[in-house]
Amino acid sequence: MKKSFNNILGFTLIEILIAIVITSLMMAAMFTSYTIVNSTYRQVTDRAKISQAGRDTVGVMLREIRMAGFKYLNDNIAASTDHSPIQIYKGSGLAGTCDTIQIVYGGIKGPPDKNGIYEYERYRITYQCIASTKIEDSKGTGDKVKGFAITKCKEKWDGSKFDHKVTPADETLYCDEQVLDYVQDLVFIPYDEKGKPLTSTSSDLDFSKTYVPSDDDVTNIRTIDIALVVRSTREFFREDKIGNAVRKIMSIASTKTSTSRNIGETDKFYRDTITVTANARNIGLDQW
Repeated sequence: MKKSFNNILGFTLIEILIAIVITSLMMAAMFTSYTIVNSTYRQVTDRAKISQAGRDTVGVMLREIRMAGFKYLNDNIAASTDHSPIQIYKGSGLAGTCDTIQIVYGGIKGPPDKNGIYEYERYRITYQCIASTKIEDSKGTGDKVKGFAITKCKEKWDGSKFDHKVTPADETLYCDEQVLDYVQDLVFIPYDEKGKPLTSTSSDLDFSKTYVPSDDDVTNIRTIDIALVVRSTREFFREDKIGNAVRKIMSIASTKTSTSRNIGETDKFYRDTITVTANARNIGLDQW
């Protein structure tokens, strides 16, 4: 009986401890790899979501700016000073507000009457920014997000003014509909056919000054540069700076003498800028 017990093979305590240590190291390596991959995946998806949301918003703006100044050939609506194809009201950036743009174009109410005559309409689209009402979850302080939400209005000319009141005949009107949140800035810069920016002054090209195109300037607009800056909803970077340098977003409205629209925040959020040029193809055709 004693001899048979001596022939039973097993693990010593040292061997068991070595196996536990090796297994622990393998599990730690696997967990670290999973954490790195998961963090990288989250960053990639966050960037994609921010970029997609911004591009979708800018894409809609592009289509509507291209419609600015359009009307049908037989449009008989009396001209008004309120029918300016494009109006741009400059903002001051993150410290104040974004730029506001108003776009006016013609429409048609169909089908025609029994005599084949159509009823024409005039619409105005407005994009503007309001202070964001989102709560900053990452800080846990209950503070609101430092930024804006873009809202949109669609109004129709009633013969004396633009109104967004919904009627049974037209249920497409609305106002203050939120389009996008976590916005850091929205800039519109109009250019003439020679590529010269239309600003409040022709000497210093200060894009930060309040600017509303005059009637002459409006007919000279050929393109409009749009720059939209969007922020991530949660913290993205591990550090709030790059070394000792603050992460900066350069604005298309910045010049040598004016950098007030640049964004330089000390935080861990990711910001993406979507910049496009819209061709105002219907302006300058003497339709108004």
